[in-house]
Parts: sequence; structure tokens; C-alpha cells
Amino acid sequence: MLHAQPPKDYHIVWSDDFTGNVLDTTSWSFDTGDNGWGNNEKQYYTENKNVEIKGGFLSIIARKEAKKYTAARIVTKGKRAFTYGYMEIRAKLPHGTGTWPAIWMLGENISKTDWPGCGELDIMEHVGKHPGYIHCSVHNPAGYSETPFTGIVQIDRLFDTFHLYALEWTKEKINFLVDGKSVYEYAPTCKTDDNWPFYKPMFFIFNIAVGGNWGGPVIDDSIFPQRMTIDYIRVYQKK
Repeated sequence: MLHAQPPKDYHIVWSDDFTGNVLDTTSWSFDTGDNGWGNNEKQYYTENKNVEIKGGFLSIIARKEAKKYTAARIVTKGKRAFTYGYMEIRAKLPHGTGTWPAIWMLGENISKTDWPGCGELDIMEHVGKHPGYIHCSVHNPAGYSETPFTGIVQIDRLFDTFHLYALEWTKEKINFLVDGKSVYEYAPTCKTDDNWPFYKPMFFIFNIAVGGNWGGPVIDDSIFPQRMTIDYIRVYQKK
């Protein structure tokens, strides 16, 4: 089994191994609702109903219920935010056309600057209609309305095996890694607020979307329920 290997001279500053049977509300909150989330997504995000913690694992569960889809979106906003570091999440992904799981970060200043001025770091995105492909991306005003800053890697056995999704973020660069191997590095030579809003605290988001501009338009109702299972999240920073 692969284990975390943070860069030299880094030490752990926060982790969640999802012990017990409830979500740690000192670190996590729920985003709820069905407003499409800016991407015409079809799911309703619930509080607690679509999250399960059992045996040291967190599961975010997407379901088809009567005429709607439900899922969960948990965030560390206002509770755990970090500037720079090595972040690693060990996860097993859902599958099937219409699923859109993501492990990502947004700037804590999003309520003041809005998106994409706050910056977004997509540590892992996967859409079920393209099985096996992991996307690692940067969003900022310099790439507004597009995704020009991205890397893609094909991985075997995403759905029945855990993999490591990591981010090494320093003042100079942002490096995305899957299973310890670099997938994409973003390091503009001349940094501005447009291409580098990544000097302020950012918080984590774990979610499964259903359908949407990228995950859809087709949704295979026969696949549900689907789970994204998280073993742990760990954050390291320089000593």
C-alpha cells in the first residue's frame, strides 16, 4: 500500500483519519442545496444523510431518490485553511456515467473576491463518462471561463483500489501528484493577482456532483448508489 511521502523538512499540521462514526464538526461543515452550483448540476446536497463514517473511512454517497439525486459536499471553510504545504488524500472513487467526484480547494476570501479571483486548486476530478482519467487543474482569472492550466493522467483500478492524490504548494509552484508521480506543475515566472492568487489561505472541499456541464448531460440511473471513500487527509508544512 502506498503511503504519504511529504517533501523533506515538512511536518504534519493537520489530519483526519475519520475515526469514530460522525464527521468532525470542528473541521468540517456541509454545503447544502440544489442550486446547480454554477455548473447546472442535478444533485441536492444534504446534511449528514449522504455521509457515512465507518471503520476509519469517510464515504460520500450519491443516490437516485424518486425524482431527484442526492449527494454531499463537505468543506473546511472557516475551520481549516492553509497557505502552502503538502496535502494528500487517499481515496477510492465512484464510477458510472453522470458521476463527477472532486477533491479540491478554494480561497477563503471567496466571499470577498468571488470566483475565480479567490483561486481554485483541483487536486482530483473525475467524470464517469471518461472512466480512468484523473484531471488536476488550476483556476484563476488568467484562465477564466476555460481550463488552460491542467494535467491529465490515466490510472487503472480507480474504483476498487485506493490511490493517493496530492498537492505540493509553495511560493514558487504548484505541483499535482497521483500515487507519488507528478501529473502537472504550474509555476508562472511573473506572478500577478490574475495568474497567482495562491498566496492566501485555502480550504478543502470533498463532493460528488451528478450531471452538470461536464459530468453530464447523460446520467445512468442504474449505477446508483455510488460512493467516494476517503481513508485520510493529511496536511504537511515546512518546519
